[in-house]
This record gives sequence, C-alpha cells and structure tokens, in this order.
Amino acid sequence: MNNNQFVVSPEWLFAHLNDFQVVIVDCRFSLADPQLGKKQYQESHIPGAYYLDLNQDLSSPVSEHGGRHPLPHPHELADKLAQIGIEFQKTLVVAYDDSRFAFASRLWWLLRYLGHDNVAVLDGGLTGWQKAGYPVTNEIPVPKMGTFTPQLKDEQVVDYTYVKNFKDSPDVTLVDSREGDRYRGEREPIDKIAGHIPGAVNYPWQEVTDASGFLLPQSEQRQRWKQLEPTKEILVYCGSGVTACVNLLSLEIAGIYTGKLYAGSWSDWISH
Repeated sequence: MNNNQFVVSPEWLFAHLNDFQVVIVDCRFSLADPQLGKKQYQESHIPGAYYLDLNQDLSSPVSEHGGRHPLPHPHELADKLAQIGIEFQKTLVVAYDDSRFAFASRLWWLLRYLGHDNVAVLDGGLTGWQKAGYPVTNEIPVPKMGTFTPQLKDEQVVDYTYVKNFKDSPDVTLVDSREGDRYRGEREPIDKIAGHIPGAVNYPWQEVTDASGFLLPQSEQRQRWKQLEPTKEILVYCGSGVTACVNLLSLEIAGIYTGKLYAGSWSDWISH
C-alpha cells in the first residue's frame, strides 16, 4: 500500500494476487453502453477479479425520485459481496475500473457506508496495470463464500430534504463534482434539466487524477480542498451519485473527513 490506505499500486497488487485476504473487483462500466463493462470483463481482467455492475449490483432500480443510480439495498449488496468471498471488516477489497476511479470509487464508498473500511482503489486502473506489464486473463473465478453483515453508517449519506434545508447554512458547503460546463449549465448530455443546485461550488471529479488515471500526490489533494477545510460538513453530489465518490475519496486522502454523499444528486434534485 502507499502513503494512504485508500489506494494500492499495480506493483502492490501484483505482489498480493494470491493473497486469500485480498478480493479484487472489476467495476468497469460505460454510461453510454451499460453492457460494455461486463463484456470487457469477460474478455480480459486482472487474474482472480470478480465483476460488479454499476446498474445491476451497485445501484437499485430507478423510481420517480432518488436519481439515476439510487443506492443499492444494503442487504442485497451484502449478499453479493459475501458471494465473492468478502469477509466483513477482514478482507481487503481492491476495486478497479478504467475510468479514473469513476466506478471503483462508488464501490469504495459503498463498502465504507456498509461499515467495511478495508477497501482501496487500484491506482491507474486496468490500463496502468497492463502498461506495467502485469497479466490479464479471461478466466472467471469461482464464487467463494464469505460472511458480510452490514453495519450502516447512515450519517455518510444525505437526501433531498437535508440538502434543501442545510445547503445555505454557514458551516455547510455543497460541492458539485461534474465538469465545469455541466455545472454552468452550458451542456447537459444526460439529465432533463441543465444547471446546478443553487449555492454549490464546482470541483470536477477528473481533477483527482492525471490523464492516465493515476492519483495526484496527497499534497495536491490537500491543496485542492484547502479552502473548504474549515467547513463542518461538505455535501458532495454529481449527476447521479457515482462520480461524486471520486471527490469523497480525494477528501479523505487530503485528511478531510467531513464529506457526505448526496446520493440522488442532480438527477434527484430536478425530480422534485
């Protein structure tokens, strides 16, 4: 592991590929083509990795409110985690994607929300892994049975009413994690309405990594959030509560533990 416990390097993971206390999860996904991640996984993945799908596993079905990717039902997700050999609060879970942590961070956040802090994302994702010369396979690992009894940290997540009531309070900052042009409402490729929640400041999630998907140094993560450090509560959102988790990861790497996820995010906000 490197200087913070939230990220592992390809070198570290390669050295621990056969460690029975490590479970690797492939989280690749494409919003434009929801089947793509699973297909890519079936073609090639890090040896021993299991696949969890953003729509099928890491979200629950869409309804009128709650946004495009409502949080999964805790016990349903817990069952799926147990079926890939994750032992609650014991196993180290390493999540990876190929989208600069966009989907791996969702699993990172969800595990911690369920009370399992022993989770990290793979620095550089699958591309970084392959560029370092490490192997991939198309062999699907057999399910292993773990035991996973979630202990929800409800205080980590906020809903529409909470955001509406507290967003203008002096010790709360609302952070929009989308690209600048979506925040400003100049472009909206997914949701019915463009713009942002009144009072939100913009910290695009892509700023957490470099163009190759490697985490920027801890000092840069600290610098990035410096202005918000005195805030008692940082409420983070994006389009649907997925890429906001990249910013929540960045906050923790910076040593700021006041971040909370507005799970429904912009897609929920505009449904009210």
